[in-house]
Amino acid sequence: MADYVANGINGDYMLYRGKPLVRNDNLYCYGDMDDDYILFLMVLTTKKPEVGNSTEEIPDQILVQILSTDQSLSPSERLAKQFEKKGLYDAIDIGLIWLDKLNRK
Repeated sequence: MADYVANGINGDYMLYRGKPLVRNDNLYCYGDMDDDYILFLMVLTTKKPEVGNSTEEIPDQILVQILSTDQSLSPSERLAKQFEKKGLYDAIDIGLIWLDKLNRK
């Protein structure tokens, strides 16, 4: 956890690659609101691990959205890219590629 200051808002967030990664239940949000786009992930389904006797469930099907941070756009216009991936790692990995690409424009 690290202190992060953006848009006048102070917070103690987990940082990944220097930007905040925030989780609330099955929703993940990654990025800086000063950038043009942020990454939004929603866990649609979970599954039990195939190995071990763990009672915990892991994310399975993930909805990935790249959203514009432009507040003047309607919610439907803010959606730049959307796709589904299996597994949280793949969803974040591909999502970050698209996020970097769109933020460089």
